[in-house]
Amino acid sequence: MTDAAPFIHESSYVDAGARIGAGTRVWHFCHVLPGAVIGAGCSLGQNVVVMNGVTIGDNVKIQNNVSIYEGVTLEDDVFCGPSMVFTNVLNPRSHIVRKDEYRPTLVRRGASIGANATVVCGVTIGAYAFIGAGAVVTRDVPAYALITGVPGRRTGWMSAAGHRLVPDGQDGEVERLRCSGTGALYRRRGDVVEPWEG
Repeated sequence: MTDAAPFIHESSYVDAGARIGAGTRVWHFCHVLPGAVIGAGCSLGQNVVVMNGVTIGDNVKIQNNVSIYEGVTLEDDVFCGPSMVFTNVLNPRSHIVRKDEYRPTLVRRGASIGANATVVCGVTIGAYAFIGAGAVVTRDVPAYALITGVPGRRTGWMSAAGHRLVPDGQDGEVERLRCSGTGALYRRRGDVVEPWEG
């Protein structure tokens, strides 16, 4: 993590009251509203909007054309692909104000959300989960899960390094999984996946 001051492109607006961490880069045509908190070492691509009350952790990468609406929290090391969408109201109408009905969305550490995916409000995306491009997330996602399709369904498991987890044997009720990229081992019991320790 760097101690350098944040970089704000001259075409972007950062309103008074927003907080941006060291080394964060805010690129062209972005708008960060008052009350937004953005950690250190982040990157906001072109045309990103961060609304009031949003909290973004450290080392978060937000690609072009993403709006982070009030009620969304992104933990450290989250990746948001180009033009992916968050919502914050389940039943919006232009003629009815529903600001008191925002539903919180939490994206846990290390999760990745692919290009053009949609995350319907009120869900938690687990740590290191991987949401495939174009998927629509309508319910909570377990840690390390791979979600694809419309509506999104779990079609596999992913490692913290972003590779598919493949079967590597069974120990009673516990399935061993191996990262196809690094060889690291994980254990799965039901819908709970965690790194293999010991």
